[in-house]
Amino acid sequence: MIVIQNVGTSSPVKYKRKCVKRLQWGVLLVLMVLIYGSHAPLITLTKVNGQVPFDPSSCVVMIELIKLLISLATLVLTGGISALHAPPPLVLVAPYAVPAILYALNNNLVVVMQDYMDPSSYQVLSNLKIASTALLYSFCLGKRLRRGQWLALGLLMGAGVCHSYSSLDLGDPDRDEVEQGPRLHITAWGLFLVLVYCFVSGLAAVYTERVLKSQKLPLSLQNLYLYMFGVAINGLSSFSAVTSEKTFLEGYSGVVWAIIAGQAANGLLMSVVLKHGSGITRLFVISCSMLVNALLSWAILGLQLTPFFLLPVSMIGLAAYLYYR
Repeated sequence: MIVIQNVGTSSPVKYKRKCVKRLQWGVLLVLMVLIYGSHAPLITLTKVNGQVPFDPSSCVVMIELIKLLISLATLVLTGGISALHAPPPLVLVAPYAVPAILYALNNNLVVVMQDYMDPSSYQVLSNLKIASTALLYSFCLGKRLRRGQWLALGLLMGAGVCHSYSSLDLGDPDRDEVEQGPRLHITAWGLFLVLVYCFVSGLAAVYTERVLKSQKLPLSLQNLYLYMFGVAINGLSSFSAVTSEKTFLEGYSGVVWAIIAGQAANGLLMSVVLKHGSGITRLFVISCSMLVNALLSWAILGLQLTPFFLLPVSMIGLAAYLYYR
C-alpha cells in the first residue's frame, strides 16, 4: 500500500511538470514563429519611396549589442557574475568566434548573390539550407534520423519551394521579356554561391548547437561569449563599409526599433532551442514562419493569397507529424 501511495502521489506531480514544460516550449516556439514571420512585413512598413531608410548593417550591430547586454544582465541577475572575475581561458572562448564569422559571411553572401540571380530565384533556392542543415546535423552531431524523419524534412523543403514559387509574380512572360528582359535568371556562379550560402547556414546552426551542448556553462555566459564576437565582427564590418551614405542611426523609427527588439529576442530564444532542444526544431520554426509571413502580408499589406497557399500549409503540418510522432 505504501508503494502504491507513493506512486500515486508522485505521478500527478511528474505529469504536471511535464505539462508545464510542454506549455513553456509551446509558448517559446509560437513566439519565435510570430517574430520570424513578422520580420519581412515590418521591414516593408519601414520603406520610404520603396527604399529602406536605415543602414541594415547598423541594424545587425544593434541586434547583437542588445543580445549581449541582455545576456550580461541575465548573468548578473542569476548570480553568475563571479565567472567574469578572472579572464576565461582562450580555449574556452575561441569556439564562439566561429558562429559569428559564419553568420557574418552569410550576411555578405546574401548581398553578393543578388548580382548573379534575381531575388525570386534566391528565395526558392535558399530553401536548400533545410537539406544542408539536416545532412550536417546527422553527420556532425551523429544524430541518426529515421526514414520518416528524412521524408518529413523533404516535405519541409518542398513546402518552402512551393511557398516561394506561389509568391512569384511571373506576370506575362512575353510582355516582360520585351519591356524588361527575362525576370528569372541565375548564373553558374550564382548557383555556386547559393550552395555555399546554404552550406554555411547549416554549418553555423549545427556548430552553434554543438558548442552550446558540449560546454557545461550557464547559457547566459555562453551567450555573452557568442554575442561579444558578434558585436565585434559585425561592428568592424559596419564601420569599415564606405559604400553606405547613411549615418549609423539614421532612419530609425519605432518600427525599426521593434524589428531590432524582436530579432534580439528571437536570437536569445534560438539559443535556448539549440541548448536544450534540436537544430531541426529551428527548421520547423522557420518554415512555419513563412505561413505567418504570408498571413501578415495579406492582413497588413493587402497582398493576395491564392488557393495554392494551402499546399505548403498541408505539407508543413504533415512534415511535423512525421518527424515528431
